[in-house]
Amino acid sequence: MKQNIHPSYKEVTVTCSCGNSFVTKSTLAKDTLNIEVCSLCHPFYSGKQRLVDSAGRVDKFRQKFGSGMFGKKTTK
Repeated sequence: MKQNIHPSYKEVTVTCSCGNSFVTKSTLAKDTLNIEVCSLCHPFYSGKQRLVDSAGRVDKFRQKFGSGMFGKKTTK
């Protein structure tokens, strides 16, 4: 095996724009990494996710497939 070809693996502090920070290991050259969204402020993980209904498409989908894959289909 060749010697000294692998990058150094060190601890990096990741800081989110919401103020949350955590330490992880990475081969990044810098000691800090700034991100915009983390698991504490992302809408999917925080439970604040909303469906954007454009022209009733979500309601139409729920009427068609709302009872599950094997349920009865509603007809118009």
